[in-house]
Amino acid sequence: AQQLVESGGGSVQAGGSLTLSCVISGLTWDGPRDERMGWFRQAPGKEREGVASIDSFGDTLYAGSVEGRFTISHESAKNTVYLQMNSLKSEDTAEYFCAYRPHHWSPSLTASDFTFWGQGTQVSVSS
Repeated sequence: AQQLVESGGGSVQAGGSLTLSCVISGLTWDGPRDERMGWFRQAPGKEREGVASIDSFGDTLYAGSVEGRFTISHESAKNTVYLQMNSLKSEDTAEYFCAYRPHHWSPSLTASDFTFWGQGTQVSVSS
């Protein structure tokens, strides 16, 4: 089974930037494959919400609250997905989770559309 490990979280002031990375292990690079990757976040007392998603064709989908500020990308050969976060706001504070589903395409912000999850990395934005 695939394992996902996130990194890059931390504390930053409002207006700052962070880049999250997620390495997906257990994959063999044998050429292009259908896959769906995503980033979700969960703030204390709130439900997990989809932030950004990308598929192996490069199609992306963003939550309205982050569109224009966050950019999702991936490098299939490195089994890594990234989330570049700019112009961070205090309301972006949350635990961020990487998600993955093989053999599927089209991006999604719905948690049930993903099979494998990382343990999360904390992002704290102070105003």
